[in-house]
Amino acid sequence: MSRPPRRGSRDGRNGDMRGGPRRQRPGQGGGTRGHRGVRQPRQNSNDRSLGGEQVEGRQAVRELLIASRRRVRELLVADESERNPVISEILDLARSQRVPVREVSRKEIDEQARSEAPQGVIAFAEPLEETLLDEVLAGAVGDDKLFLVAIDGVTDPGNLGAILRSCEGAGVDAVILPRHRAVHVTPSAAKSAAGAIEYLTMCVVPGLPTAIQQLRDANVWVVGLDDAADKPVFGLGDLANEHICLVLGAEGPGLSRLVRERCDVIVAIPMRGALSSLNVSAAAALATYEVVRARRS
Repeated sequence: MSRPPRRGSRDGRNGDMRGGPRRQRPGQGGGTRGHRGVRQPRQNSNDRSLGGEQVEGRQAVRELLIASRRRVRELLVADESERNPVISEILDLARSQRVPVREVSRKEIDEQARSEAPQGVIAFAEPLEETLLDEVLAGAVGDDKLFLVAIDGVTDPGNLGAILRSCEGAGVDAVILPRHRAVHVTPSAAKSAAGAIEYLTMCVVPGLPTAIQQLRDANVWVVGLDDAADKPVFGLGDLANEHICLVLGAEGPGLSRLVRERCDVIVAIPMRGALSSLNVSAAAALATYEVVRARRS
């Protein structure tokens, strides 16, 4: 896909654009980039904050302790759990960090669990901290181009966790979530993410359409994924080498109308079989790694 024309006035549909001056690039005015490994977190006491206080599953708990970015208050381990290498490592990490460990029955683990398969281990930690979108945008300096993902109304925690895992693996700088009408980091999402929540920068915004406008004003190209689009995601071309934000739609309805209208470009994943679409987490994996591939080539 060739690079789209410069943005100015827009007709608001399908990413159609008319010419106009480019906007100010992010990062002017300084700041510290909200980048994976260099987060600028901000605590939010709102009851719709990110969550993440209860972490279940061996891999997710292991990464919680390895990352050591938030205090772990207590660790529950089933007393009849098979002492496999991961459980042994979790216990060693907990001892080294002076995390209280309580051995309980499998029944108590199952009663406390809020995911389907806690694998005999549950951790209780401080909630995840949010990062302001302004901080992420202010931190983009020089030739280091932002790679963002926005999630529009995904309500299935398993899907959210799988999306976050793909984003962390692809090196996404920040994930943007709407505060309302969307799932945040529940125990099921944390387990599905397999530890990715400990390393990702995440922003919770009041409304995604307004956040997208903020991205556009900061010179970030906003690319929405929609099954009905004519342009394939595999032709991003030069656009992938700019500041870019991929927008993923909810399960079923896809992108909401206002979000779709505010995207600069709408692309689709070509479907060659009988089915018309992919699960949103599978689409996230393909789209994020397409940006990675385009940037490397």
